[in-house]
Amino acid sequence: MRGVTRFLVSFMGLACLAATTAWAQHPQAREGFWIGFGFGYGSAKPSCDGCGTLDSRGGFTGFLKLGGTLSKQVLLGGEVNAWTKADSGVTDQLGNVSAAVYYYPAVSSGFFLKGGVGFSSFREMDGATADGTGVGFVAGLGYDVRVGGNISITPVGNFYFGSVGDIKVSGATNSTGWKQHVFDFGLGVTFH
Repeated sequence: MRGVTRFLVSFMGLACLAATTAWAQHPQAREGFWIGFGFGYGSAKPSCDGCGTLDSRGGFTGFLKLGGTLSKQVLLGGEVNAWTKADSGVTDQLGNVSAAVYYYPAVSSGFFLKGGVGFSSFREMDGATADGTGVGFVAGLGYDVRVGGNISITPVGNFYFGSVGDIKVSGATNSTGWKQHVFDFGLGVTFH
């Protein structure tokens, strides 16, 4: 996990260093429809009633986002964030689907903050499937590094939380009070 984390942090650092040159060649312009996707690595930590202390686990992450431009500083859209880990025949998947707002504090900069609310889900597959759905939210930050007139490389950091509630296996309650959160770092491509 440490090697993957170091690689992602180094790669994102290099992408941010390239921002000055890329910005000079392709200034920030936000208008109309936009879409983006990316992948990364993150740490997930679940908790539930009576579970005791559960460890954080590293796994691969992905995101998909799309929406429209409200102004040069505000974008409105939807975002899907997912985390997955397969280990010893057990696959865990969790994620959020959120309506999100992206805020660019400086019009000429690619730096943004985001926040949103929506639904959260959990699924574990090991022969039987345990799953649940509840409410969640996402928060994060990133930087659009313009590499073309309508294309950006976008390093991001995300935090997403879910209050899933009951986890069921074949319709029977297996766990109650399930909550989960993920911290991740990723690298994506955004088309403006």
